[in-house]
Amino acid sequence: QVQLVESGGTVVQAGGSLTLSCAGSGRTFGHYVMGWFMQAPGKEREFVASITWGGTSRFYADSVKGRYTITRDNAKNTVDLHMTNLKPEDTAVYYCAAGSAFTRNKSDYDYWGQGTQVTVSS
Repeated sequence: QVQLVESGGTVVQAGGSLTLSCAGSGRTFGHYVMGWFMQAPGKEREFVASITWGGTSRFYADSVKGRYTITRDNAKNTVDLHMTNLKPEDTAVYYCAAGSAFTRNKSDYDYWGQGTQVTVSS
């Protein structure tokens, strides 16, 4: 089992950059695929990015491709989401998740953090 805690959410101006961090507990952190999801008000939680166990493969939603980068450090039990050229439509609660499959489906992720709010002002 792994527990996840996100941090780094804040208010940022459009065009700005931000890095979200997710800290995981447990010795098996490196055994999990890690993902980031976002949920805007009144909308479903949707996939943003994922990274494989060793960090060799990454997958992004089309809406963030070229603007976001997901990285992980298994020695520190962390996974980060580096966000650039932020847009008002990126405003959402961002969740970190851990799962056993390299997928964009939220149902395939077993463990979730509490989320961190990102607000992009125009």
